[in-house]
Amino acid sequence: MPPAKKRTRSYDPVKIRAAVLAQFGNVRAAVRTLTPEQLALPTRLGDWTVRDLVAHLGESLGAVARLVDLPEPAAQDGTLTDWPLAIAAEAPDIAAHAHEQAERHPDPDAHLAAAEERFTADLALHPGTRLLATGAGALPLADYLVTRTVELVVHTDDLNAAVPGLDVPYDRQALAACTRLLADTLAAKAPGGSTEVRIPPYAVVQCVPGPRHTRGTPPHVVETDPLTWIRLATGRKAWRDAVADAEVSASGERADLEPYLPLLA
Repeated sequence: MPPAKKRTRSYDPVKIRAAVLAQFGNVRAAVRTLTPEQLALPTRLGDWTVRDLVAHLGESLGAVARLVDLPEPAAQDGTLTDWPLAIAAEAPDIAAHAHEQAERHPDPDAHLAAAEERFTADLALHPGTRLLATGAGALPLADYLVTRTVELVVHTDDLNAAVPGLDVPYDRQALAACTRLLADTLAAKAPGGSTEVRIPPYAVVQCVPGPRHTRGTPPHVVETDPLTWIRLATGRKAWRDAVADAEVSASGERADLEPYLPLLA
């Protein structure tokens, strides 16, 4: 008998829209406090400064405006879990665009305000079913908004790492959606049922080829917290370092996720 097909996770579009706006609001409030010296600080993203990072955070919403201005695709041909795996191919263009936007918009708060205004206007004009031609294929707007939680949460973490003491908070719904999408992407990249990955309180997925476990405590288990998982999935933290630092608990011979990480690189 073939293994049961895993159901695609669904997201409440109302909650996702609220989460995106809430996390963007957290970022905007923090950016208003940044000094010119802090905006010039380096980040862990290669040659990006904090100013470049803030410009890119604006583009996390600005991407919706660009996509709705394109012709609508005839049919959906992508899935949510395609998006994280496809984003690496766009990295050079993303970096160039971040630098360009930082130079074009010397007032970071004004840039973020304009991005938010256009974003809310687009959401009012277009239904969640409106298809967008993304790098991961045609996706409904409602699904694409889930990817915005990944952009915002991941780069909020980058911002916190770059500016000591900034401590931008994470909206719970945005953090949950980001964690779940990246966990589901791992399950898509390493399909199977031999290993259980637990990221409490937001996600549990089965993955990695091998004998499927059906009852009792799984013999191969990985457990970590949401931010550590996000750093692993995006290459901000190496698997072996997270294990050595006791940020990940991994038991069983199939609990080594290093061959499958990062997901966005």
